[in-house]
Amino acid sequence: MQVRLGAVQAEPAWNDLQAGIEKTCRLIEDASQLRINVLVFPEVWIPGYPGCIWRESVRESADYLIQYRTNSMRRDSPEMRRIQAAARKAGLCVVLGYSERDGNSIYISQAYIGPSGDMIHHRRKIKPTATERAVWGEGQAESLQVVADTPFGKVGSLNCWEHYQPLLRYAEYSQGVEIHAACWPVLNNHDAGPGRAYHTSGDANLKLCQVIAMEGVCFVVVATQIRPAKGTKVNGGAEVNGVNGVEVEYDRNFPMTTPGTGFSRIYAPDGSEIAEPLLFGKEGIVWGDADLNVRNEVGSLIDVVGHYSRPDLLSLQLAKESATHVKYV
Repeated sequence: MQVRLGAVQAEPAWNDLQAGIEKTCRLIEDASQLRINVLVFPEVWIPGYPGCIWRESVRESADYLIQYRTNSMRRDSPEMRRIQAAARKAGLCVVLGYSERDGNSIYISQAYIGPSGDMIHHRRKIKPTATERAVWGEGQAESLQVVADTPFGKVGSLNCWEHYQPLLRYAEYSQGVEIHAACWPVLNNHDAGPGRAYHTSGDANLKLCQVIAMEGVCFVVVATQIRPAKGTKVNGGAEVNGVNGVEVEYDRNFPMTTPGTGFSRIYAPDGSEIAEPLLFGKEGIVWGDADLNVRNEVGSLIDVVGHYSRPDLLSLQLAKESATHVKYV
């Protein structure tokens, strides 16, 4: 099967739900003009990643986070239905990263929307990373189902550092993923900068995504946000006077409060790149053509959930039942 894949690389509409919906629908329309079949958006694309939580305490970020919660999107909402309608009009499959509002809680979620506009699947990040745990809740057992059938192949997705969880990756491979959506926020592109661990850089996390393509024998679509200086100020940077007007002071020791220019990519199952990346800081869609039949050739050498495994020695257990706060007996 021949499939055209697309990865969004763009700046979110920070803390503005309605503007975020408008921009999402425009990008879906742009993708349809490129004849893309599967379009992937970054992690919490709506309403953007709140980088301030890495620089300030929850108390210091309180005003921002109240706005953030208000501008997070409900799964069953008029806003989501607008995105579903845009996907239906464009005739493509969308993997949408968004901050999901459910009751008084929010979650780092991914909605799989099919070309008919139906929500094929929905999952939540099962373990928010570090400081994120003070903001978002955790996904339960239903989010261990990572892969869903679409007209364009079996599509799976993970958020950010979920990619560093080998058992979760293995669960996805066992579900037969053919196209993996790797959803990321804003990270520096090449190196972590002084005083920061290399694994917080876009460069390091791209290498991880490349490994997943080879390990899972799947196509990997990496979608990332970008954040120019103005966006950095919105997300917790300090305003200072500069030669060219307002500039932003930021601390390289805080990985999510520095300007980021995006690192969207598409990898084939052998780890090679199949799309031309955008220039750093440029908004748009990275796209490439994928032949899903290539997986047969690559998989003849490595199949970590098949001929290249030893289930008699090593196996994985997955929970089937989600934890609930109330049970009726």
